Amino acid sequence: MENSAPTKAEKKPRMWVLLVIIALNILASWAIGPVMPHVQVAPEALTPVLRLPVLGDFALTNTMIAVLLADLVLFWMAFRVNRDLKDGDLAPKGLAGVLEAVIEPLYNLTVQTANKWADWIFPWFASLVFMILIVNWMELIPGVDSIGYFHEAHHGAPAYEVQELFSLGGFELSTITAEVEAAEAHGEALGFVPFVRVASTDLNFTLGLAVTAVVAVQFLGVRASGVSYFKKFFNFDGVKEAFSKKKDKRQFAGLFAFTDIFVGFLELISEIARIISFGFRLFGNIFAGSVLLFVMGSLIPVLVDSVFMLLEIFVGLIQAVVFGMLTLVFMAMATVSHGDH
Repeated sequence: MENSAPTKAEKKPRMWVLLVIIALNILASWAIGPVMPHVQVAPEALTPVLRLPVLGDFALTNTMIAVLLADLVLFWMAFRVNRDLKDGDLAPKGLAGVLEAVIEPLYNLTVQTANKWADWIFPWFASLVFMILIVNWMELIPGVDSIGYFHEAHHGAPAYEVQELFSLGGFELSTITAEVEAAEAHGEALGFVPFVRVASTDLNFTLGLAVTAVVAVQFLGVRASGVSYFKKFFNFDGVKEAFSKKKDKRQFAGLFAFTDIFVGFLELISEIARIISFGFRLFGNIFAGSVLLFVMGSLIPVLVDSVFMLLEIFVGLIQAVVFGMLTLVFMAMATVSHGDH
């Protein structure tokens, strides 16, 4: 059997390529000093704001572009796996084989948690995990949050001094040299908007996912238990029972009825609080990770930033799994009947 490990002769070219990349990185950092990007919570609009009837103001933002790109990746994965599975191989190869190794433990976990409802819950669980994972890992792609267009600096917005690198026809390639006050700029001060920004750093995206997950939990609860599922929140059976008791026992039955109503109110509050918990947990972790990459990239742009990128790989994976796991657990809990039986 031939040894597939690379020989020393094969390793040398790879080592030189790596050294050249590091050297070019150092030269670029010295020639064009790194600039700390502007950090803001609200996404930047790429198009003028449109005033739509009923819907209100609408603009295409850079986080929407990130979501659309993630959707395209998911669709590509689905079509690619579907094509690979049509070959009829017992052992899937390529992307289908990789995804099988990931999906099988996720499905087994769903079966262990939700039993007979696993086939209904699993598509939600897996879709959330893959969607959030792809979106989170976008912050590791060169160009995300760093390639965009310049515009006239608005009052109160960050302004940058811009250096033109080269111009070809009507296309100009420029870079930021410093962040300045518009009044103190030596030349023309411009604002900057990236074309793509990580969607998980936008509260609209994370809260939208949270609302979707919580609504799906309620839908499954109604599907499993019918209208009686809402007794979990609005339980007035104790009130009727209290009036049917004898006079000397009504006070205790009334206390139990009040307890049922109060517990239902707490359940309703906790269900609404899940939206905030879901949305802010994902947003906070990924937004903090992006700021960390910005800061370290502006302070020490060579090599050190790679360590934090490896850290963000694990953070993005963990947050995707945590969001999906919590949705799975809440869906499984919603299938448990709250009736007397």
